[in-house]
Amino acid sequence: MSRPGKRCAGLAATLALLLTAGCSGSGSDDGRPRPTPSPTRSAGLPDGVRYEHAARTLADGRPLRFHVLSIAPDASVALAATHGDRLQDTATVRQLAQRAGAVAAVNGTLFDINTGAHHGGYPGDPLGLYGDRGRLLSESEGANPALVLDASGTPPRITEARSSIRVTSSDGARARVGGVDRVPGRILDCGGSADGRPVTAPRHGRLCTDPDEIVDFRPEWGEDSPRAGKGSAEAVLDPHGRVTRLRTPAGGPIPRGGRTLTGLGKGAAWLRAHAAEGRVLKVSSRVTDPNGDGLGGPEVSLIGGGPRLVRDGRIRVEAAASGFPPSAQRTRHPRTVAGVTADGTLLLVVIDGRRPGRSVGATFTEAARVLVGLGARDAVNLDGGGSSTMVVSGTVRNTPTDGPGSSSEERPVSNAIVVLPAGRAVDRAHPS
Repeated sequence: MSRPGKRCAGLAATLALLLTAGCSGSGSDDGRPRPTPSPTRSAGLPDGVRYEHAARTLADGRPLRFHVLSIAPDASVALAATHGDRLQDTATVRQLAQRAGAVAAVNGTLFDINTGAHHGGYPGDPLGLYGDRGRLLSESEGANPALVLDASGTPPRITEARSSIRVTSSDGARARVGGVDRVPGRILDCGGSADGRPVTAPRHGRLCTDPDEIVDFRPEWGEDSPRAGKGSAEAVLDPHGRVTRLRTPAGGPIPRGGRTLTGLGKGAAWLRAHAAEGRVLKVSSRVTDPNGDGLGGPEVSLIGGGPRLVRDGRIRVEAAASGFPPSAQRTRHPRTVAGVTADGTLLLVVIDGRRPGRSVGATFTEAARVLVGLGARDAVNLDGGGSSTMVVSGTVRNTPTDGPGSSSEERPVSNAIVVLPAGRAVDRAHPS
């Protein structure tokens, strides 16, 4: 492995070439945006970490501005995901970065924003796959495109990840668990793998239901599990998995270090039959890549996104696989995108948008072109729009916005990808 100083110097030269090649002010026959030179702002960042921003002119003559945070594989940092005190709540990227002691951060997964058409009452609830240091805190929507980070030093990767969760009772009975840390029976964006679920493929912005599922609640969710309707049941487990109470209807305190399992319909019937007080329930979860290999580990963070934008160095906008309609592929928005280069460099890119005359945002394809131009071999779209935020050295570097004419204010989000000084763990006391 090369020394961080040499790696950083080489990375800086490569990025400088990529960000200053070409000319501004004119479109291109292939539709690719063209860059203009811009100053770099990397002072004070650890070896192997670099921040730059650039301006380009799109093929139709409209402006585009974006911000690039690159982290070399041997940089003197650790990469992780983080959220606030309670998974059900939101916080700004700057707040999450400060809380974690991060030198830089960007927003992470989609979430059940309180302005959404199908909001379930918990604005921080992640949508799709989310895992924090070996803890699965939100299930995948089928096979989620995901960014996999390992704070122990394994290079980042982008792959399709699928979660599966089961509960086994000490009487030998087993059942599938449909979800983690979300309102039981409600599957926003659809997808998943629970029995009885009517839609197993993702559908962006749509709400699906499952009247017969079991949902796992960990202490990270908050103090109390959501209240459920008549006929629901909830097993309360101590830190050893022993059932201390079976309450009905479901909803109430989550024990510190333990968890609860809420059941609806057939799920509630299973709990009544196999989760009597004193029995032990073992909840096991696994996240796998397309080859069936596990993506777990005590230092692993999983950030689900979609659609996949780049695969093996080629633009591959797989919007339909992530449940996006064709119309979504033609719309320009602010974007947050993650990419990984052939040498394992992580690229975190935030594209400004909704600012006529300054930066109009990007379509999925235009965002993919930016990432390919920066050398990404693989790339995935993360949460965007008003959520798109990049914080470097405590300062918001981009211009977050919800729409033309709106003020530039940070939107509270569910979670963030953080760049931590080497040897520093995420500074947040987990209640488990």
